[in-house]
Amino acid sequence: MKPWVKQAMLLSICAGLTIPLLAACTKMPGASDKTERVLRIATTMGGSEDEYFRQQFTEIFEYANPNIKLEIVSTIDESARYGRPDPSKKQVDPLDKLKEVMQGDNPPDVVMVGYDQLPELISNNLLTQLDPMITKDKFDTSDMVPAVIEGLKKLGDGKLYALAPTFNSSALVYNKKMFDEAGVAYPKDKMTWEEAFDLGRRLGKGEGENRKYGFSFSTQSMGDLFYSIQMYTAPLQLRMYDEKGDKMTVDTDQWEKIWKTMLQLKKDKVLPEQLDQAAMRAKMSNPGGADFNPFQYDDFLSGRVAMSIINYGQLSQITNANKSAQNVKSFTPIDWDVVTLPVHPEAPDVGGYMSMNGIMGVNAKAQNVDDAWKFIKFINSEDWARLKANSSYNIVTRKKYIKPKDGVQFHIEAFTTLTPAPQPDNTVYRDKPNIYQVQDIGRRLFEDASQDKIQIRDALKKWQADGDAMLQQMKDNPNGPVGTMSAVPMMR
Repeated sequence: MKPWVKQAMLLSICAGLTIPLLAACTKMPGASDKTERVLRIATTMGGSEDEYFRQQFTEIFEYANPNIKLEIVSTIDESARYGRPDPSKKQVDPLDKLKEVMQGDNPPDVVMVGYDQLPELISNNLLTQLDPMITKDKFDTSDMVPAVIEGLKKLGDGKLYALAPTFNSSALVYNKKMFDEAGVAYPKDKMTWEEAFDLGRRLGKGEGENRKYGFSFSTQSMGDLFYSIQMYTAPLQLRMYDEKGDKMTVDTDQWEKIWKTMLQLKKDKVLPEQLDQAAMRAKMSNPGGADFNPFQYDDFLSGRVAMSIINYGQLSQITNANKSAQNVKSFTPIDWDVVTLPVHPEAPDVGGYMSMNGIMGVNAKAQNVDDAWKFIKFINSEDWARLKANSSYNIVTRKKYIKPKDGVQFHIEAFTTLTPAPQPDNTVYRDKPNIYQVQDIGRRLFEDASQDKIQIRDALKKWQADGDAMLQQMKDNPNGPVGTMSAVPMMR
């Protein structure tokens, strides 16, 4: 992009901002503050030349503060992007690299990380507590979504070590017409999972290709139930193995109850069956056909499912489909709304995983603390939130600017009410990159149990035993390949 074009775009953006930020945007070099300073930002989320990162977070700040030069430090091994990594060399984990540079000779001032990476930085005292800065500058956080603020505080034992300007979460979307036709009351916020499943049983009808289903963990018919149920188990903090990844923890009554619940839903045809992929491709390849439907890959848009868990970013697919309905003969606009995810009685205020975007904190060894905090305040300000409020995929943290888009009215609070489920410890995945194979053992045994080839508790016992054997192999030979156990089928 030519410099004058980018400058014109930024001036255009500035023209729409409120007076305080407008003044900052029009401040030119040589104005009140001529001191040139460097602000170093390290990130585990993108490359040093990541255009999205700059467009999303830094360009407006750079224009508003021409005396502050930003340097982006990536901790990602960018060479791996251009080919298969050398298996003989141990790959450096981005978080380990970040911790190294944070304590180096020229440490970054600001760090941007994932939510699952924060606990390790906080426990290692690598981040500066933000509460004193917030109090000193009277920086108002009362308008921020409690789920975000409380989710961040939870990682810091009640203290704030980072802020996040946007987030994404999930809710339960439902088709009003299907409920009306069945004479069933609409779902409500904070229903229990059992209540949601009971609604689903009352909404199912028909057989074969014409079957209508009551509930789905995903709008995509290609979904795998074994992996989908993680949304169900996340608030319970149910683990497959212990914190160190040394021993399995699945041969329990709780795991047995969950598998029984899920497989009973499948047996009762509450959950949608996977579609015949060949038949679906054939229909998609014939746009002029009578049964052509460009949305048939989507269980909710196709009308196969009455309720489904949906990510906020997916709502644009529904609104766009409804707008385009007049051009698609086989598609009827859907009258829909959303409620919160169902909850467990043991965790009545906890939902699924919430992805927070742009999580940033101040390095405990920052050389430029004042500008680091200035930048974080800027990114989490009301003006920045108003500018970014029209994002199609993320929700701004400032409640004042959370509004349905394009005139479509729906219960948007469903995405902001529940606190996020605790994130699993990511350390074990870094130390044992092949540990996902243990989960694959469970997936295959879950499928066998669904086909009555093995009893549920026997399947869990076998998963426990075979998983323990594989974990021991990883422990004995951490850098070597993981062979299949004699009792474990080959991975498909």
